[in-house]
Amino acid sequence: MNPLSPRSLLTTEGMSRHDVELLFGRARLHARGLRAGTPLRSLAGRVVANLFFENSTRTRLSFERAAKALGADVLNFNASTSSVSKGESLVDTVRNVEALGANIIVLRHPASGAAHLVSRHVRCSVVNAGDGTHAHPSQALLDAFTLHERWGTLEGKTVAIVGDVLHSRVARSNLYCLTTLGARVVVAGPPTLVPVGLEALGAQVLPSIDAALEEADAVMMLRVQLERQKESMFPSSREYAKAFGLTLGRARALKPDAVVMHPGPVNRGVELAPEVADGPGNVILEQVANGVAVRMAILEACG
Repeated sequence: MNPLSPRSLLTTEGMSRHDVELLFGRARLHARGLRAGTPLRSLAGRVVANLFFENSTRTRLSFERAAKALGADVLNFNASTSSVSKGESLVDTVRNVEALGANIIVLRHPASGAAHLVSRHVRCSVVNAGDGTHAHPSQALLDAFTLHERWGTLEGKTVAIVGDVLHSRVARSNLYCLTTLGARVVVAGPPTLVPVGLEALGAQVLPSIDAALEEADAVMMLRVQLERQKESMFPSSREYAKAFGLTLGRARALKPDAVVMHPGPVNRGVELAPEVADGPGNVILEQVANGVAVRMAILEACG
């Protein structure tokens, strides 16, 4: 699934369109099985270890649900109650987890590059569930899958990514994935939160949210990641919402069939007005539901 490690998923960078669409086909099959209550138990007898060194709701529970639906045994790891609190290194931790019989390690870690590091020190498969500000491939794949299921293709579609792009691993992974599938990606956000070099990766940087929304078939609003900002990069949340939030007025100006996305968690009243977060145009809960089927396909491919 990945040019760096054939049975691991570390990033969407370098994934071919064929690989992505093949995974979507399996995810579609798993979605049908989940709805019918007859999931394919293709990982029976395998062990999936969820190692989360950062807090998570959707990603952790989604991977746990996916692994159990496939018939795998699941080990859930809590860094705060583990030997990490006694000084054990990441490499020693994952080696011990592998020694316990893990066939797949699902890793979330605050350090960029952590998943690549782990993949070099274990023989089992590694799935990157988010590493620092670097990558979040399963989120990008479920986002693209959600749009693909709605449209049938991403070819020629425009997706706007708006907000804190600088600190967003979701934005980077989506940029690779969406352009691979033929979508055009436009980006907007406060100048302090839009990194240089995005054009070289295939994105078009626009000067305002309104310019981005005008062309968008889908708009992906990103969470403002205050926990990764060492200093304030905009005057206030109120000013941010006014300049770069998806207000009800802006939502009404979208194309009639445009969809609103958010990887979660949502800061209501900042990135999204409450009326937009709960409005008919958003597919946020579809993203969450699709995450299980997509992650089933990922685990199956890695297992």
